Amino acid sequence: MTASSLPAVDIVRARRHGIADLLSRTAARLPDRTAVVHGGLRQTYAELDAVVSRTAGALAARGVAKGDRVVLFARNSHGYVVAYFALARLGAVSVPVNFMLTPPEVAYVLDHSGAVGVIAGADLLDTTEAALTQAAPPRLVLRAAIGGAQKTGWEELAALGEERGHPVPEPALHDDDPVQLLYTSGTESRPKGAVMTSRNLVAQYLTAIVDGGMSADDVEIHALPLYHCAQLHAFLTPDIYLGATSVILPAPDPAALLATIEAERVTKLFAPPTVWISLLHHPEFTERDLSSLRKGYYGAAAMPVPVLAELRRRLQGLALYNFYGQTEMSPIATVLGPADQERKAGSAGRAALNVETRVVDEDDRPVPPGTVGEITHRGPHTLFGYWRDPERTAEAFRGGWFHSGDLGVMDEEGYLTVVDRKKDMVNSGGENVSGREVEEVIHAHPAVTEAAVFGVPHPYWIEAVTAVVVVEPGRRVGAEDIVAHCRERLAGFKVPKYVALAESLPKNPSGKILKRQLRDDYAHLGEDSERGM
Repeated sequence: MTASSLPAVDIVRARRHGIADLLSRTAARLPDRTAVVHGGLRQTYAELDAVVSRTAGALAARGVAKGDRVVLFARNSHGYVVAYFALARLGAVSVPVNFMLTPPEVAYVLDHSGAVGVIAGADLLDTTEAALTQAAPPRLVLRAAIGGAQKTGWEELAALGEERGHPVPEPALHDDDPVQLLYTSGTESRPKGAVMTSRNLVAQYLTAIVDGGMSADDVEIHALPLYHCAQLHAFLTPDIYLGATSVILPAPDPAALLATIEAERVTKLFAPPTVWISLLHHPEFTERDLSSLRKGYYGAAAMPVPVLAELRRRLQGLALYNFYGQTEMSPIATVLGPADQERKAGSAGRAALNVETRVVDEDDRPVPPGTVGEITHRGPHTLFGYWRDPERTAEAFRGGWFHSGDLGVMDEEGYLTVVDRKKDMVNSGGENVSGREVEEVIHAHPAVTEAAVFGVPHPYWIEAVTAVVVVEPGRRVGAEDIVAHCRERLAGFKVPKYVALAESLPKNPSGKILKRQLRDDYAHLGEDSERGM
């Protein structure tokens, strides 16, 4: 009998390798291994797989089917993990949404995705209902709450996981069927829906595991938001794939992170530089037993070189990895491994296992090493396209490469250094200034803990280089000290025209500094050209 004479559905099912399959296969291999820890709950892989199956059956009984979009609007929890895998088991398309969004912003995602269901955190039900009144999605077949359904018309997700007797459909799932929509803010006024399929996600998981040195004996904290692709796809799902243990925390609170590392003997932690900085400066850093921590990962922003040096000094057994990428790359594009942290400090590393990366000019021609250009990628990690947006999809994939919108420079060895987002370059007096370069210099000041550099409109300079700086408590440092520090180390046109001292920098739940907000908050500085330093 040839393959062509077999029922096509049987071949598809036998070869399937999607998100839900990763969990069920790990449960078959390692049924008694601890899969998830959340608060007082400890659940094995067999137990997690069973509750996911029951939940999937209950969702199917309510009308959720293959291809249906269901919004996930909640903070990190065991329920979030269950919902994510249960939807995948049905072939439904999960749509994670930032829990900080306002009702109009959530309404846009509901409308644009055409969601037929919502799974929301109990603390976000008011926002969800307000969004639903402003949206015009198809008739919802599902309204489920994580953490308690206090409102009429909502079911408790945990109760669905207790229902028995509902069959779990086994739809024919293909490698490039959409399994998730991840909305990206970008520079446009409206977010884009990046279509994720099993093909690009599984390829990315393999890259994360191999290039990130991950293993089945890992115990990892997941404290950054699971709605974000970094925590969800570079760490949580690879851990499930391997059979590692995932400890779920609601937020990256420094005290909670340090206590959990000690209590759970955590071996692995991902955090953006802002969170690593908060750990280093927390009073419990030297009091907690952090000896189990073997692997540390950073991303979302470049790690300031002085902070990198301090991490290496204070956690000498820690192997550090820099994962650079973006949502559209699922998200890993390049990796800087432990052996290169000092030799290539500040670099984003080389193209990851399943990725090709090159830097191109305005005409999409590769540029020589040492030349700044736009960073482009290709490989199976890349998104399948933008949901209902063929024009943006065509523009992003022109020439057969995905255009990242980031500016970078590659050296002779193929190591990439990210200069800035195109939108984050400051055009001051006709000269391009990299905010990241200026931030690195400011971070080298011994009293500085955080810094953000950006441009504000200026009548003479077009844009004025502006820095907002956070200094250590009790240190007497003024704006003039920061400017003097920069003048010793930077060309004159790169020295900030304005420096503002702040107690903290605004950040999103993923730890990224909100430069757009800073631009708005400090735009007034450029109104008086006489105030320039």
